[in-house]
Amino acid sequence: MVLNVPKVKFYNGYEVPIFGLGTWKSQPGEVTQAVKDAIDIGYRHIDCAHIYGNEKEVGAAIKAKIAEGVVKREDLFITSKLWNTFHSPNLVEPAIKQTLADFGLEYIDLYLIHWPHGFKEGGDLFPKNPDDTPALSDVDYLDTWKAMEDVLSKGLTKNIGVSNFNSEQITRLLENSKVKPVTNQVECHPYLTQTKLSDFCKEKDILITAYSPLGSPDRPWAKPDDPKLLDDKKLIELGKKYNKTPAQIVIRYQVDRSHIVIPKSVNKSRIAENINIFDFKLSPEDIAYIDTFDCNGRFCAIESARSSIYYPFNIPF
Repeated sequence: MVLNVPKVKFYNGYEVPIFGLGTWKSQPGEVTQAVKDAIDIGYRHIDCAHIYGNEKEVGAAIKAKIAEGVVKREDLFITSKLWNTFHSPNLVEPAIKQTLADFGLEYIDLYLIHWPHGFKEGGDLFPKNPDDTPALSDVDYLDTWKAMEDVLSKGLTKNIGVSNFNSEQITRLLENSKVKPVTNQVECHPYLTQTKLSDFCKEKDILITAYSPLGSPDRPWAKPDDPKLLDDKKLIELGKKYNKTPAQIVIRYQVDRSHIVIPKSVNKSRIAENINIFDFKLSPEDIAYIDTFDCNGRFCAIESARSSIYYPFNIPF
């Protein structure tokens, strides 16, 4: 049975499935099969990025499913992101063209600035100074955004947006741009509910896309004693109430807040479990209850880039 995922509208009228497959940390050897499985199950939204190092493999899966007649290109919503070493305006178009070549596509549906701060250009994707700190660039994301507007006008992407931007950075962008971002993709889960940023973006008619909605249990820098969201006893209890897993509860939590949500998995049964959230809704009381779990528990902070003037997490939201 192929599940139909509801769509939400960006301010420009373009529609996006509210639920998709994340591909961060999906290994090149596993991700092709994961994307094929996801498309077979009913996923139509795939979230990718150049830095994930697996866009060719994602592209192979898309090509295979189109060739089999399972989907047409226009049925799919494909997102990618501009990496930090390509913030100079002259590098934006070559970067998206590289992504399109890797996917084997003529356009993508959404292109995001991955982080507001840039890294030193022309070499490693994670460039380092001699003292092992990140080598930062001082390119202003406003200049990067103008180049994003250019690739949009050329039809290389259907929509443009941002990721990991704070409220002040979005305000500055809105005051200095022709095209408003359609979404701000941010870490969001019960330990980091992003309530203030979500309300702020809603006022501006910008949708939130929630990444790491499961608390990113497989992040490479996790420590053994870090809290594990999906083991939270309160979530397990809620799962019993709805006859759902904790993962399904936290994914539905995003949908019920009108957030786009992109859980990652390469496991076929989990890929199927994660999408199986459209046969129930959380009560307003339970959403408010989950909101109380917030402890500013940010798992993806890139602390090492804190010295950048464009680092996003030096203010409350």
